[in-house]
Amino acid sequence: MEQRFTIVTLGVADLPAARAFYERLGWTPSSFGGDEIAFFQVGGLVLGLFPREELAKDMALAATPPPQTGGFSLAYNARSKEEVDAVLEQAVAAGATLMKAAEEVFWGGYSGYFHDPDGHAWEVAFNPHWPLAEDGSVQIPK
Repeated sequence: MEQRFTIVTLGVADLPAARAFYERLGWTPSSFGGDEIAFFQVGGLVLGLFPREELAKDMALAATPPPQTGGFSLAYNARSKEEVDAVLEQAVAAGATLMKAAEEVFWGGYSGYFHDPDGHAWEVAFNPHWPLAEDGSVQIPK
């Protein structure tokens, strides 16, 4: 298996509401997928939104309750501390819940967290050790 992944799919309680949240963040959904699933092109990856019960069924699992945070987070790396603050404010205005206000962190950066309306945790961080390319991609040091 190559060291990569291509899609992150989040199970959501209400697909139209989840799609609308990401659209309020300024993201543009793909027309592919129709009303059954939503896809957003995010750099070289895809974010998928799929009804939680349907995602569980697709994985041959029983439907699960909304996620508890702490097991994983999605991350948005910003180009500055000011952008971190602005993105957290934008997320809250779009319907997110602020989990942790941005602050200086032990690894030398600045970060905070929000929950999207389905409880998925997002970190918004400025990492001075991982500069972003113009297209927003990051290359971790070897």
